[in-house]
Amino acid sequence: MQEVESTSVFRSAPFLRLWTGTTASGLATWALPFILGLAVLDRSIGAVELGVVLAARTVGFLAAAPVAGVLADRYPRRRVVLWAGLVAAGASPLIALGLGRSTVLMAVAAAVAGAGQGACRPAFQALTAEVVAADQRQRANAAMTLSVRVTTLVAPGLTALLAVVVDTSALLVGTGVLWLGAALLPPKGTAAVVATGSRFAADFVAGVREARGHPWFLAGLGALTAVIATGYSATGVALPLVSRDRYGTETVLAGALTAYTLGALVGAVLIARWRPRAEGWVALAGLGVYGFAPLSLLLPVPAVVVVGAYVVAGVGIELFNVPWFTGTQREVDPRMLARVSSLDFLLSYGLAPVGLALIAPAIDHFGPRPVLAVCAVVCFAAPAAAALVPSTRGFRTVTRRQAGGPGR
Repeated sequence: MQEVESTSVFRSAPFLRLWTGTTASGLATWALPFILGLAVLDRSIGAVELGVVLAARTVGFLAAAPVAGVLADRYPRRRVVLWAGLVAAGASPLIALGLGRSTVLMAVAAAVAGAGQGACRPAFQALTAEVVAADQRQRANAAMTLSVRVTTLVAPGLTALLAVVVDTSALLVGTGVLWLGAALLPPKGTAAVVATGSRFAADFVAGVREARGHPWFLAGLGALTAVIATGYSATGVALPLVSRDRYGTETVLAGALTAYTLGALVGAVLIARWRPRAEGWVALAGLGVYGFAPLSLLLPVPAVVVVGAYVVAGVGIELFNVPWFTGTQREVDPRMLARVSSLDFLLSYGLAPVGLALIAPAIDHFGPRPVLAVCAVVCFAAPAAAALVPSTRGFRTVTRRQAGGPGR
């Protein structure tokens, strides 16, 4: 095993600006469902309205991600981030305006905000590769994910405290301010991106073709999608039920979710300094250990075992995420990086709602134990199957030239 150089990526002003911008966007993204949850508690909206608004945001995200992937490869990534952030910033006050007055207005504004979020993600991924030197990207990606995990851990309490001082509408407007920061803070990239002049569909297909040229990427994306669509969805539905019915307390639910975030923090710190020789296989193993989460809910174990399983799952997911992002930034043609990244987000995150929609009725029909058992098997088996693809060992694409044969 190898350790990464000790130089801090935060000594780079461009990266610090990029990190601050992505942190602001992550906080704004996380805050919306939590704030709307507070609105349900104070009866400004009902549970049905909450579901409609969050579904609209997801639709906006999924619709915008592939479009933004093409645009961020045609034009400067900084410009795409700017306009995406401004769009989300403008939509946030409209959600506040519709609160308790118009579900339609809230849903449309949430879809627009989701589109801004979806447009930012591939552009941020590509911009990171421009701003950060190749030998520092693993640390940079670890720093990015650390900000997400710290936000998840700390922000609920801070938001609840703010809710004592200001109302829900003001908090929603505050997410617009965060999006404004996400739009304005990131630096300019270094790549000279030139508009291709070709049709959108042709550019998108070119991105798919580029992704297909990296077998490790297809295998890893398939495994990630399977784990998110089954494991994440199953535990999201089953954990509250198991916490209530088996242990008779909400403490297990809160403890497991907190443990997952703390585990992810540990994983991010670890992978920031450690480069395994077979980093792809280590990453897939980390992804696979998420299977311990549904397995712990399946078996009649003490509550501390459930919490421990979520710690392990959290460590594992960051052992996967950071090398995955770094490998994509290193191996994919820089001219197509945003398009390939958009496919990543589109499939992995896009199928999560589908998984939730199928898992909940499956648990109602078959009961939680068979569903959790199937999901645990998928979480273990999908990354193991992906590891059978040779290039997943290091998340590196071996061309015929590199292998000693004629070049493409």
